[in-house]
Amino acid sequence: MNTSLTQSIAKALLKIKAVGFLPDNPVTFKSGIVSPVYVDNRQLIFHPKEWHTIVEGFNSLIDTESLEFDVIAGVAVGGVPHSSALAYITQKPSVFIRKEAKSHGKGNRIEGGDVDGKRVLLVEDLLTTGGSSLSGVEAIREAGGIVTNILAIVSYGFTEAQQAFDAANLTLHTLTNFETILDIALEQHLFTVTEADIIRDWFDNPHTWGNKYA
Repeated sequence: MNTSLTQSIAKALLKIKAVGFLPDNPVTFKSGIVSPVYVDNRQLIFHPKEWHTIVEGFNSLIDTESLEFDVIAGVAVGGVPHSSALAYITQKPSVFIRKEAKSHGKGNRIEGGDVDGKRVLLVEDLLTTGGSSLSGVEAIREAGGIVTNILAIVSYGFTEAQQAFDAANLTLHTLTNFETILDIALEQHLFTVTEADIIRDWFDNPHTWGNKYA
């Protein structure tokens, strides 16, 4: 992973407060996990300079990892702006994947074009448990598409997500990581050293952290 890239992405996210820290007032994820860290990458589209950093970062990652693909797909809703912008600058066809099939019309989950027989690069904004990504991959494969790589801005790094990706023959490529984000946030005095230890403990034990601190 390119250190310069991971740092620039981390700084961009922190600058617009897309990543925040609440060790004294944690949030609860949909999965029930209690967390002192929140991520809201949906803010990126309101900040052109930082969003440009993200999209160009994805483009750079594609070159660095020598990823080959025919179509770029975004998982609704968070991944779609980034996948669309990336498709625009790479001049590749783009589709987006609904969370569930429409109840009317053609009942499609994949919108924009036919992925049958095509190599599809999936784009997400954030990886938590990986459920939405895996659902998107299933939709692509059911439609005859070939998907083995996923791009994401950042991942919480949950073990179960990595295990599920391995089982599904998927490789995850992220622009940055939370180790870098935490180091830079500490340098910027966004929290104290004591709070940093509490936050790092969450990454070590995300499922039981709430029992200890919440």
